[in-house]
Amino acid sequence: MPSPGLTSFLGSRRFILCVAAVSVIPVGLTARFLLPAGLADIAGGALYTVLIYLVVGLIKPAWRPFRVAIWAFCVSTLVELLQLTALPSALSAVVPPIRLVLGTTFSLTDLPAYALGAFLVLSLDCLLMRQRQRQRRSRQTASTSLRQARDGSHSE
Repeated sequence: MPSPGLTSFLGSRRFILCVAAVSVIPVGLTARFLLPAGLADIAGGALYTVLIYLVVGLIKPAWRPFRVAIWAFCVSTLVELLQLTALPSALSAVVPPIRLVLGTTFSLTDLPAYALGAFLVLSLDCLLMRQRQRQRRSRQTASTSLRQARDGSHSE
């Protein structure tokens, strides 16, 4: 049986964010290279923002999901605006895989995809957090009921 500390970590928000971040990378790369161009752009942009959300959530676990989503959208947008400069292309010439991170060509149509990604991951994170809170409350209620039943049976 795993230790309580390990069980707590495996059920923690940080662990879930970490697993999700590692999972989003291959999904994003698959979308980028296997989907038709227009759909790949939308999915890639949304997943890019999802990944940033997950990383920011790992770095700042105390932040509320809405704040993390705003940061993820802003970082995605700033990277897009960086594409108006020559820097991403220059860096991609030296380190080709950086093109997947920074892109090279500014596209205003990427911004709605970033907003979509931020909205979807925010919604999912809030849903999961509510579910975990309900489970926690349910366990606390069950624990309290057991304790009261045990204490009540000893007092007679």
